[in-house]
Amino acid sequence: MQDGPPVRLLAAAFAAAAVLGSGPAQAQSGRSGGFDFYVLSLSWSPTYCATKGSRADPAQCGTQQPRGFVVHGLWPQYERGFPSDCAVTGRSPTRAQIDGVLDLMPSPGLVRHEWRRHGTCTGLDPSSYFRQIRTAAERVRVPDAFAAGDARIETSPAAVEEAFVAANPSLRPSMIAVQCQGRLLNEVRICMTKDLRFRPCAEVDRRACRSGAVVMPASGGDGR
Repeated sequence: MQDGPPVRLLAAAFAAAAVLGSGPAQAQSGRSGGFDFYVLSLSWSPTYCATKGSRADPAQCGTQQPRGFVVHGLWPQYERGFPSDCAVTGRSPTRAQIDGVLDLMPSPGLVRHEWRRHGTCTGLDPSSYFRQIRTAAERVRVPDAFAAGDARIETSPAAVEEAFVAANPSLRPSMIAVQCQGRLLNEVRICMTKDLRFRPCAEVDRRACRSGAVVMPASGGDGR
């Protein structure tokens, strides 16, 4: 007579748990303002433009101006998962407020999307949220090697992380995660407290790109 489940059932259960643990962080309903920390997501604009092709937003990609890292968003996070599309009262962002952050986020459509999906969960009004984005972006120095976006770069996630850590003295490897899309680097995510100091974030760091080598395409390139 057995006093527990068969070994192979236990093995299957552990395997399923491992698969679930390696998946993407899950969006959750939540109370606006009731979150633990922020993630500042910096998108490598040439990767977005190369992978979206004709579906790319022309406001971001239909220009001769080379772009490197741009702000994708400032995302409220839980220690596990994140709130999304929170119910709020009050006005949507005005055109003037949207225009005011286009130097950081070069697409009005992206700005509106980020407010709806993430900004509504911060407990801030649109004007305050966009000020928070600017302050967060100003606290991160993009390494000089990645500043322009006008040259194709072959590198590794580890090297990109090391460059950001070297350029930002209070940043540590446990506070940053480099993301990739196939063989292309697409984002760098940096974790911050609610008052925008760098902080560790185990779940975000755990989901970083594990590729040994990545490409950062140039503006106007096809990503190859």
